Amino acid sequence: MAEDMNHIEVNSLEVGDRVTGTVTQVEEKQVLVDVRDSKVDGIIPISELSSLHVEKASDVVKVGDELELVVTKVEDELLVLSKRKVEAEKAWDEMKRRFEAEEVFDAEVKDVVKGGLVVDLGVRGFVPASLVEDYYVEDFEDYRGKNLAFKIVELDEEKNRLILSHRAVVEGEKAEKKKALLESIQAGDVLDGTVQRITDFGAFVDIGGVDGLVHISQLSHQHVEKPSDVVEEGQKVQVKVLSVDRDNERISLSIKETLPGPWTDIEDKAPRGSVLDGKVRRLVSYGAFVEVFPGVEGLVHISQISHQHIGTPHEVLSEGQDVKVKVLDVNVNDQRLSLSIKELEEPKNDRREQSFDLPEESKGFQLGEMIGDKLKDLKN
Repeated sequence: MAEDMNHIEVNSLEVGDRVTGTVTQVEEKQVLVDVRDSKVDGIIPISELSSLHVEKASDVVKVGDELELVVTKVEDELLVLSKRKVEAEKAWDEMKRRFEAEEVFDAEVKDVVKGGLVVDLGVRGFVPASLVEDYYVEDFEDYRGKNLAFKIVELDEEKNRLILSHRAVVEGEKAEKKKALLESIQAGDVLDGTVQRITDFGAFVDIGGVDGLVHISQLSHQHVEKPSDVVEEGQKVQVKVLSVDRDNERISLSIKETLPGPWTDIEDKAPRGSVLDGKVRRLVSYGAFVEVFPGVEGLVHISQISHQHIGTPHEVLSEGQDVKVKVLDVNVNDQRLSLSIKELEEPKNDRREQSFDLPEESKGFQLGEMIGDKLKDLKN
């Protein structure tokens, strides 16, 4: 009679029915459960415990766990059950909702496989390597067990295909941050930033989620041949916002504007009467411009080049020549220095040798005396 009751109980359940079971025994490759309102036990093969690969059943469940299961096979005095299918059914409904809503959600990275990451969402979610970050990642091992934010970018239940992207979340956050920053910053703002990329024409600086361009002409008060001569990637810098083009999302920045100008404290660096080393930068018809500090040039007027009379500065100077100059005057407001080379040179004696003959007056006097003497002789 008991056998008949068991037979009836088993046959009252069909494939696809949902049941609740309590784990009574956990073996290496299967789990035994006590099925509620049933006289027969159920078994869950290890392959039906999770959507992910499982090495040991004990990695997923333990004795006493109450599980929602679905009947996958009815055998004499035994039910074959699946935990995975119940979770997958619920999961696909939830994944469809998230996909349609473009929802961002957190999940743990369960495994690292060739080509990307695996996430357990009740169904197996795969994150291709190209969709993990917005930059190249050499080794993904550090991502195992890490919680990340994801968006679903592809879903196909029939093919059991669920593609996730962390990169889409990162890019979305950056886009929002960029939009907010573009709306808030103004020309004239001074901000902290980090050099991200260096090009031939300047450097791109991250100012908090948005990159702005520091043109090569705005890197330094001095002439810059290559941006890499004055900045490097990863360097922390202070920048001044020159302009904001919100329509085209372009920001022009300056490092130079945040640095002390070359004329700062010029009265202390080049007081009147001081002697400085300089280099001739330009020759013009009325004099020579000599650089005495980076970005600071003073004029040596043609009259202050030499004690000798010269027609043009080119007669005694050449561009690139090193010279010593004396500061004649400092005009801070107009940023002008008046310099002299002549003041540091000894005047050259250019006069012809003087004659030591007697003056004409003396000569005239002697001649008169001689004539007078001759006249006296004639009278005699």
